[in-house]
Amino acid sequence: MREFISGVGMLGHGLALWRRIPRTMAFGLVPAALVGGLLFAGVVSLAINLGWITEWITPFADGWPGLWAGVVRVAIGTALLGAALVLIAVSFTALTLVVGEPFYERIWRAAERHLGGEVPEAGSGFWRSVGEGLSLMARGTAVAAIAGLLGLTPVVGGPVGTTAGILLTGWLLADELSSRALAARGIGPADRRMLLRGRRARALGFGVATQLCFFIPLGAVLIMPAAVAGSTVLARSLLAPDSLAAQPRTAADP
Repeated sequence: MREFISGVGMLGHGLALWRRIPRTMAFGLVPAALVGGLLFAGVVSLAINLGWITEWITPFADGWPGLWAGVVRVAIGTALLGAALVLIAVSFTALTLVVGEPFYERIWRAAERHLGGEVPEAGSGFWRSVGEGLSLMARGTAVAAIAGLLGLTPVVGGPVGTTAGILLTGWLLADELSSRALAARGIGPADRRMLLRGRRARALGFGVATQLCFFIPLGAVLIMPAAVAGSTVLARSLLAPDSLAAQPRTAADP
């Protein structure tokens, strides 16, 4: 539990940088707002049409007694919505990081300077970001499918599917968001995931906290710059756990 809370605190480190480097952090709102607005329209459209979509995919229940048909359709509708929210959270992160690559590179570099020590010179690169984004969306689709199937479990499906979706998506977010700071240090995807598995609870704490913030109205847009900055803290802690004990340098926007 201590490691999980430590991971949550790393998102708090990222939020604190709004006070230190407000202009740099504000740049990260632009791509997040663009992608967030587009995906929000998709969520609203799904919610409005969920009833007939559920009826369309359950024609076998048309002849059932009203109670049982309603129970089955509510369960399937809930599973669909939960899976869609998982997929949207992952898609938002992937698309926002690709669209806003120059903005978020500035943020993680500013976070590196704020934390002190050597700032890696290697950048992530646009095409590497695209590749990572496609990988994240593919894995997110698999997680959405798992969460949706678990959501169909009688009685406990809703809570079980939701919990599994949040945990699995949190892991994916921690993996993807930390990739920039680690890739700049020459650490590839396989080694990155090995580092994350070594601090699984810490990575989950950071990723789950980020994921839950996405559910707050406008939370995804407002939290994205902080998540990028906080993931830099996470990445550095994976490589040198004692480095967080040092006081970060005070840095301001240039």
